[in-house]
Amino acid sequence: MGSAIDLFIMYLATERGLSVNYQTLVRRNLEKFAAWAAENRKRHAPVDITTDDITDYLAERKSDGLAAASIRQIIVVLKIFFRHLAGKGRVPKDVAEPILSPRQEMHLPKTLNEEQVERLLESVEPTTPLAMRDRAILELLYASGLRLAETVGAVLEHLHLEEGFIRVTGKGNKTRVVPVGGRARAAIDHYLRSGRPKLVKPKTSSHLFITVRGTALSPSRLWQIVRERAQRAGIKEPVHPHRLRHSFATHLLGGGADLRVIQEMLGHADISTTQVYTHVDERRLKEVHRKFHPRG
Repeated sequence: MGSAIDLFIMYLATERGLSVNYQTLVRRNLEKFAAWAAENRKRHAPVDITTDDITDYLAERKSDGLAAASIRQIIVVLKIFFRHLAGKGRVPKDVAEPILSPRQEMHLPKTLNEEQVERLLESVEPTTPLAMRDRAILELLYASGLRLAETVGAVLEHLHLEEGFIRVTGKGNKTRVVPVGGRARAAIDHYLRSGRPKLVKPKTSSHLFITVRGTALSPSRLWQIVRERAQRAGIKEPVHPHRLRHSFATHLLGGGADLRVIQEMLGHADISTTQVYTHVDERRLKEVHRKFHPRG
């Protein structure tokens, strides 16, 4: 099992181009299953594994109190692993194919309303280099719906302010072009002209957003900036970069944008991932109706 797992992880890295974090997650799940199969079923090679083995393993993990989302994750990992082995002819059949995933629970993403977003953005007075940077970060997160990693990874050579777009690398090392709105372009331009030059040091890289020491922002520091700025703006519920991404998508949908267009801008591989925002918008419509309709 060990060598089969190693080869599969190499396939994910070299042929699929999947992230190191995803590779680590897959390896961890496969190695836990391999250890269980060796200890409890005396199975030491993929060809020895049966569908019943997988079913029993999942049942045991469920009885241990593992959440449905974690069970679903294990199933996905085992399915892609054995499908790959069967496709390469390393096992006679895909023993994970009959396994059904538990039904996914619908969790609606939390968003900020338009007034809260406006309050957050306008609360940052761009009078110092760091304030200029923070305003540009917030404007870009909301204007373009970027992920946390995409924002900290943004570089100057991929930013095209005059044309109004930025090129980012998202999940699976997939590159996409995302529009940047007028107010975000203005905030970024102000930061690039008057703020970033004062933060630059001799060894500063081309990252768009940098620290006071001239180094690239870390994901944790950017998360902290968003949270602290929201607190200063008087927004009581927790605000993080992904909440601004959710707000971006929800407000676009509420304004009449096509779901496919939103999918492209968010970089979702599957339209079903984007469709969750239709539920968010329906909820908002119901709230408005209940609040303002005389018989709501």
